[in-house]
Amino acid sequence: MSEAGAAPPPTLTVAVLTHNEAHRIEACLRSAAFADQLLVVDSGSEDDTVAMARALGAEVHSAPDWQGFAVQRNRLLAHARGDYVFFLDADEVMTPDFARELQAIVRSGAQAVWSIRWRIVAFGHELRRFRAQSYIERLFVRALLKEYTGVVHEQASLYPLPGGAAVPRRRIQARLLHYSRTTVRGSLDKLTQYAMLGAAKRAGQGRRGGVLRGLASGLWMFLRLYLVRLGFLCGGAGFLYCLFVALEAFFRHAALYYDRDSLTGRVIR
Repeated sequence: MSEAGAAPPPTLTVAVLTHNEAHRIEACLRSAAFADQLLVVDSGSEDDTVAMARALGAEVHSAPDWQGFAVQRNRLLAHARGDYVFFLDADEVMTPDFARELQAIVRSGAQAVWSIRWRIVAFGHELRRFRAQSYIERLFVRALLKEYTGVVHEQASLYPLPGGAAVPRRRIQARLLHYSRTTVRGSLDKLTQYAMLGAAKRAGQGRRGGVLRGLASGLWMFLRLYLVRLGFLCGGAGFLYCLFVALEAFFRHAALYYDRDSLTGRVIR
């Protein structure tokens, strides 16, 4: 029991964006049930996502007027009450090791931003030998997080520490389970979504596309993932995962050239 007058322990909000996630929202939210606030902003689901999230104890807010990932994350921020905010995607699950490390960080009261890495699960198989090296910022001190910007692969804008010092960057050592691609059909839907989002973002930046640029980008992406990051050691699931990511790179450039006139100002769910 804390001593009289002692400051209360820091609190944690786990924040999740959803849209038609009934098939996986239970595993996601149950893994984060320890949070002081389990927060969901739903983008107009037509399945049982909202009812399931509420039944699992989440505070759910509806925001069906989709304007991009940054806008939705900022809506999460508007409802977040914790001293720390962790952004958990609906296709992710915290392992017990990850949850323990996250809770220890919150208890420490440290002022920083923490990045995560994934253990990727694709087509029913964990890609155990795949080198998932990308770090993604997910844990923030709420008071230091200003807003998110960008329609896709959104970026966090931070306030400086008192005195103007930059906010330190740190890493969570345990990895987060990422159920990246469950089915081929779902992967085709995701391919369309992210290729068009990426094309729209690049069109706004004045960048150029085309088939040859797409072929070069897609081929380089496939070789980097399949050979350098050892996707070839992960069987058929590893091959499909690398192929879909490479196809996304190709079609992003193709759409940037052939669909350019329809991309301006477009926000795709």
